[in-house]
Amino acid sequence: MTLKSFIDVHPDSHFSLQNLPYGVFKPGKEQKARIGVAIGEYVLDLSAIAGAGLFNEPLLKDSECFFQNSLNMFLALGRPAWKEARATIQRLLSGTDEPTLRDNASLRERSLFSMDQVELLLPAAIGDYTDFFSSMHHAKNCGTIFRGPENPIPVNWFHLPIAYHGRASSILLSGTDIIRPRGQSFPVGNSPPYFGPSLKLDFELEMAAIVGPGNELGKPVDIDKAEDLIFGLVLMNDWSARDIQAWEYQPLGPFLGKSFGTTISPWIVTLEALEPFACDAPKQEPHPLPYLTEKKSKNYDIALEVQIKPTGHKEGSVVTKSNFKYLYWTLPQQLVHHTSNGCNLRPGDLLGTGTISGPDRESLGCLLELTWNGQKPLSLQNGAVRKFLEDEDEVIISGCCQGNGYKVGFGTCTGRILPALL
Repeated sequence: MTLKSFIDVHPDSHFSLQNLPYGVFKPGKEQKARIGVAIGEYVLDLSAIAGAGLFNEPLLKDSECFFQNSLNMFLALGRPAWKEARATIQRLLSGTDEPTLRDNASLRERSLFSMDQVELLLPAAIGDYTDFFSSMHHAKNCGTIFRGPENPIPVNWFHLPIAYHGRASSILLSGTDIIRPRGQSFPVGNSPPYFGPSLKLDFELEMAAIVGPGNELGKPVDIDKAEDLIFGLVLMNDWSARDIQAWEYQPLGPFLGKSFGTTISPWIVTLEALEPFACDAPKQEPHPLPYLTEKKSKNYDIALEVQIKPTGHKEGSVVTKSNFKYLYWTLPQQLVHHTSNGCNLRPGDLLGTGTISGPDRESLGCLLELTWNGQKPLSLQNGAVRKFLEDEDEVIISGCCQGNGYKVGFGTCTGRILPALL
């Protein structure tokens, strides 16, 4: 039977009772940040629910986790506490014989806020950020563009989830403008390297895992326990300056071509909410080494879409329709490999998936692939043409799972390009 809330939730809403994603918000500019969950067009203030003594299960009864300005303390409690919280919130918001919140006008007034009246913040204090390279289609396309079709994917890629450490200080909330970065790129002829605004600014369609309890330094995570360290997922746009990246990345990898901005969506969708949409992950050949071998490898059927909205246009133009299920390396494998040398992860750490590209042109996850590094300009539905992003372009990423009469979605992850500083 489909769960139903006493709050009116439209069937097309991303924030159904089956979802209940977590975020951090302010009811007003001068008020303190607090933790909430999204339900339909509302945000439920969990500090008000906790203050009313409604989290009375053993793991949450005396916890201060919902009186913080970030989710980190709650993330550190682990999956048993997450399940307790979810069960309580789902019960309080249900339309069944549960009057505690539904029939208490004073508590409803203190705890429910209209989504369009709150200020959303980053959901966690992100101490570290790592970005993986886990889509085989993306790896093959990039390798073909830069190295040719003979051997586009290095041999090691099929044995380990490759990643680089990103810059946590430039992780931004959806809706934050991105200033076009400046940097060096390839010289022309005998001239010095170019320095100036990036001429090949790109989006990257990604998702990212939010780490829960983490692990101790020197103690790798076992593959069978890795999922319990992952709280949930957000949408992510790992903005990339392709010309800066191509000039600087050899021999040590991404640096200034990536660190100027990474945008994430405000709501974290939990793995519990995504579990009904679990699906088989792609077959891995050769078979992974034992420390990366899962009893059952799975991904999630999350439909993803990217729109580009040029300045002056009322609507965006859809340029990509992809899916999380295309990822070759799974979330547990990414986390396990990250800790395999003893590296410690901490609550709130962000693990990006890398660009999520599918097998056909319509599912490619960045302009580098869609335009084949600018060689094949992309015609937008509104008549504009793009090789790479132009100033004032807005990129809108969305993601959603379709259930039977409900959706489990992430909302949107947006950013607009501003001109480079002089």
